[in-house]
Amino acid sequence: MAWREVGRKSICTNLTKVLASTKSGDVCSPLSIPILADAVKSISSSIRHISEFSVSQSSCGANDCKILRKRPLTRYFHASPGPLSRNRGDEEFGLKTRKKEKYAKRQTKAPVEAPYVPPKPKRTNKALLDRTIDIFEGMTIGELAKRSNESISTLQEILVNVGEKVDSEFDTLSIDIAELVAMETGVNVRRLHSNEGAEVLPRPAVVTVMGHVDHGKTSLLDALRQTSVAAREAGGITQHLGAFVVSMPSGASITFLDTPGHAAFSAMRARGAAVTDIVVLVVAADDGVMPQTLEAMSHAKAANVPIVVAINKCDKPAADPEKVKVQLASEGLLLEEMGGDVQVVEVSAVKKTGLENLEEALLLQADLMDLKARIDGPAQAYVVEARLDRGRGPLATAIVKAGTLVSGRHVVVGAEWGRIRAIRDMVGNLMDEAKPAMPFEIEGLRGLPMAGDDITVVESEERARMLSAGRKKKYEKDRLRKIDEGRMEAPEPSEDVPERVEMPFIVKADVQGTVQAVTDALKSLNSPQVFVNVVHVGVGPITQSDVDLAQACGACIVGFSVKNPPTSLSLAASRAGVKIKIHRVIYHLLEEVGNLIVEKAPGTFETQVAGEAQVLSIFEIKGKRKDKDVKIAGCRVLDGRMTKSSTLKLLRSGEVMFEGPCVSLKQEKQDVDAVGKGNECGLIIGDWDDFQVGDVIQCLEQVNIKPKFISSESGAVRIQC
Repeated sequence: MAWREVGRKSICTNLTKVLASTKSGDVCSPLSIPILADAVKSISSSIRHISEFSVSQSSCGANDCKILRKRPLTRYFHASPGPLSRNRGDEEFGLKTRKKEKYAKRQTKAPVEAPYVPPKPKRTNKALLDRTIDIFEGMTIGELAKRSNESISTLQEILVNVGEKVDSEFDTLSIDIAELVAMETGVNVRRLHSNEGAEVLPRPAVVTVMGHVDHGKTSLLDALRQTSVAAREAGGITQHLGAFVVSMPSGASITFLDTPGHAAFSAMRARGAAVTDIVVLVVAADDGVMPQTLEAMSHAKAANVPIVVAINKCDKPAADPEKVKVQLASEGLLLEEMGGDVQVVEVSAVKKTGLENLEEALLLQADLMDLKARIDGPAQAYVVEARLDRGRGPLATAIVKAGTLVSGRHVVVGAEWGRIRAIRDMVGNLMDEAKPAMPFEIEGLRGLPMAGDDITVVESEERARMLSAGRKKKYEKDRLRKIDEGRMEAPEPSEDVPERVEMPFIVKADVQGTVQAVTDALKSLNSPQVFVNVVHVGVGPITQSDVDLAQACGACIVGFSVKNPPTSLSLAASRAGVKIKIHRVIYHLLEEVGNLIVEKAPGTFETQVAGEAQVLSIFEIKGKRKDKDVKIAGCRVLDGRMTKSSTLKLLRSGEVMFEGPCVSLKQEKQDVDAVGKGNECGLIIGDWDDFQVGDVIQCLEQVNIKPKFISSESGAVRIQC
């Protein structure tokens, strides 16, 4: 407001004239006192009445003028935002003023439909658990952070929690600590070992014998090593995974893995294919390609392992090797005779013919592969089987992949750890160390590992405990995650579908591999009516704790290849109402368990025609039912039987006329409950009396149809509802 008043009093014009009277080059030169005094007097007299400005008389003196002469000319504006608002007088000083604009109402436009952009998916635990990263000795924290997609600060916090000293992101980690940190972030790991600077030497080949059940796999191995293992197998079939070292007549040694051929042992065949170098596919010449033959081929192709076909039983009259070759070629196996690279050998395990050709084919394939392994350094081994011995504790059968396993070292096997107390070969002799491609058995573990686990050698007991605890923690998280996913994916029960009956089982077996095989076979018997729930599994004989657990949850104990429980334990189980089923052959076990499931199944009710009768004559009794006439149909039973408690359906010329309950059924004036085929009877249908001669009356019954237990020739079992 003050500045506007100054402009309104024409003070700006007077001041402009005074300043313009000086030369442009004399701005900084001293002004004449009379001119400046006149200007000051003019301004002071004009603004004296304005409250915002206060001018004292002393400021208009000569002394003040002297001060102004010594300073350059400067304009100062001290006012609030109000006085600084622009006015018309500002144009005289060359200031631009903003023109007033008319108020225009803001027009709102219709919203434009933008394309939908889905949000970025968040990283879920399932995606993390499905990822597998490679770790190696000496990797830095920064490399581990890149592979696990975690920040360096997060990994450093984990390292501090496990007691490791961290200085920078370029610090190297041991492979054990790297695995522990990676598991804490929720990813799976795969260890990579470098052969740089290590001694690499040739090693024997590991050969896995696979094929359909009863095609002569074990007999062929017996012929190669001059033993008779097949004669000692329960039921005449192989039900365990065995490892043997066979010395060939040429002096070379080959490690053989014998796998079961039954459909229930699919996981064992997969483990055998994972650790092997060559797969010998045994096919019976008189039987041809069967389901487990195709499965063995798929396992070998998945493991990227070469195949050598051995056509066995060529000594039988019904043998047809050419037919087998055509079947294999039709399944995509490129044989040498047909321009491929798969060798085919015709052998006979009983007559021991063709064994030299099989040995030559295996050694040739091994030479082409140029098999070598690292000899020194920490060992890498693979568990093919695990069992529990009463005197020696947990035992693990394994094969060394690389390095040398020495007795007395601390190892971590899966989630279990221990110190190797003894190493034995497959015959039972003690050894100080195990070389590559050599099957062995170790003892000294604190717990029973799972078949298929890797053996990791660690530096100290503390490191073994820490790594084992980390793996157990991760396994438990994975187990709980799978349970939650199963609950989320479970469909809601509908009214049409009957409720499933739960049948719990406790599985005990002699080795870890058969425990897994029996468990998978039992779970394959799930049906829409019965849910097979394996509540507990274990290796070893049946104990009192198993009986107590079975009594608590109403489970049935299934023992496979274990000793019969003592009499006291059997009596305690019978008093508690616990069933114990022990078998040594997988066929018999699955058959009995399948029958138990069929008995427990609620079944489905269906309406079926139990009998059929034809109306021959009609009898009428007056006033018998509430002063109404009652008509009785005299019938002859043509098929089945007629029952009084059933529902009757009246058909006339093939058309349903009425359906209702049977009120009365008599035979020769006697009330009866049922009339068989060929007999005559009289019956009354409730709320119906319009009978005609020639009508057909059907007797309907609700029948409970139980599911069926079906076993195929290959050994696969299922429950058909």
